[in-house]
Amino acid sequence: MAPRWTDDHCHLGWEGDGPPDPAAVDATVAEARAAGVERMITVGTDRRRSAEAVAVAARHPGVVWATVGVHPHEAEHGLDGIAELLGEPGVVAVGECGLDYHYDHSPRPVQREVFAAQVALAHEHDLALVVHTREAWEDTFAVLDAEGVPERTVFHCFTGGPAEARACLDRGGHLSFSGIVTFTGADDVRAAAAICPLDRVLVETDSPYLAPVPHRGRPNRPALVPLVGAAVAGAMGVEVDVVARASWENAERVYRLAG
Repeated sequence: MAPRWTDDHCHLGWEGDGPPDPAAVDATVAEARAAGVERMITVGTDRRRSAEAVAVAARHPGVVWATVGVHPHEAEHGLDGIAELLGEPGVVAVGECGLDYHYDHSPRPVQREVFAAQVALAHEHDLALVVHTREAWEDTFAVLDAEGVPERTVFHCFTGGPAEARACLDRGGHLSFSGIVTFTGADDVRAAAAICPLDRVLVETDSPYLAPVPHRGRPNRPALVPLVGAAVAGAMGVEVDVVARASWENAERVYRLAG
């Protein structure tokens, strides 16, 4: 039986600045399913993008689910309208949310405040939490420790090394690996994958960004998840089928997916 994959973090319909084109999304989903990627989670980053994610999930029930949240880049715009979307059908997580000190598009104190508020929403609504952290590990852990780490927390597009991986795992988190794990200079990420228990590993594309080798530099898409999974398997020293099965089961449990 061919491996079954879940892309646990993508942005369907983000090919342009406007709203998702239904025909283009349909084609992307069909291509992914033909490649063995049978489930996708499309991720919100602000009120508009979250509402669009909910609509995409509604168009593909049982195949696509949505998250609702405010990315740290958008934190200065606040959380208006986010809580109302969390009860929509197909919503499985709060996020992506967190801290990004690389770009600092929003002031750091505001990022921390909005991140903490979304951790609280995950607790309140009993939803998974999808964390984005870039050059902000210490403060990310401080916020999570202060608010209480939700039982089902995902560190998406994991870019740390073994030390950061252990800190996430010690807090009960799951590590979601993107196409970065295939990059030549990503030895730290592969070392982190090597110590990740099978019951904590997830795979993602973060499409349309971060296409894996040999597609680097081109738009990414969920159909390329198997390349990410193969690289994770190589780092772990296990067969690809093992990572496919583990990440499938983990996504099902973390996001409470059916089937």
